Amino acid sequence: MKKIILPIVVATVLLTSCASREKIAYYQNIDNTEIINKKFETTIKTDDLLMIIVSAQDPTAAQPFNLTTNLSVDPQNQAGTAQRQQQLYLVDDNGYIDFPSLGKIRVGDKSKEEVIKELQTKISKYVKDAIINLRIMNFKVTVQGEVQRPGTHHITSERITLLEAISLSGDLTKYGKRNNVLVLREVDGGIKHHRVDLTKANFINSDFYYLKQNDVVYVEPNKVATNSSAVGPNVSVYLSAISLLLTTVAIILTNSRK
Repeated sequence: MKKIILPIVVATVLLTSCASREKIAYYQNIDNTEIINKKFETTIKTDDLLMIIVSAQDPTAAQPFNLTTNLSVDPQNQAGTAQRQQQLYLVDDNGYIDFPSLGKIRVGDKSKEEVIKELQTKISKYVKDAIINLRIMNFKVTVQGEVQRPGTHHITSERITLLEAISLSGDLTKYGKRNNVLVLREVDGGIKHHRVDLTKANFINSDFYYLKQNDVVYVEPNKVATNSSAVGPNVSVYLSAISLLLTTVAIILTNSRK
């Protein structure tokens, strides 16, 4: 009996033992890390959907610089209430949008602030004290791999950190590799990648601390997940139950011999 129990107990201890703090805890060296305050600016990209609204004290003067709105009716709404939907600008492959009364305007690779300032300058020739409201309507990031709730998150604020995106996905599972999180980003028509170590606080100063629209975050499984996949993710639970059962049997047999 002892020959059977011993290997089971050893295997159980190895598989159910807690991982070290160095592999689990985030921001471990934050007390010794200088955090650089950086201003984050959202950059407009190809295929972005922009909502741009021009307003002024005289609404009639601003009207030629706005896209028309459409009335939409929700068929599931029994009252048949109609809602106005603002038409959107699609940034083409060359980074341009077709703006009413102004024609083609390049917005690609520019920050929101730069585009707003340029529009204000152009429109000020026709409208006094024009106000420009610009939003990216399809800002989204995707989180995959060893997180609680993988999926795509649509961001209304147009500003999200890597940590916030992971939090939206319910944080990493116990099988997630915290020191090798992969971020994929579209840059100049190609894909750029960067690996982030969440256990070290200096990643806060990297260009990948703030995510950009369409970024993909992938959390790689650790060795425990890889090794246990062949026999199932609940192998440690099964081994614990077997170990407990065999230990109980051993105690009963030992007592019965006394």
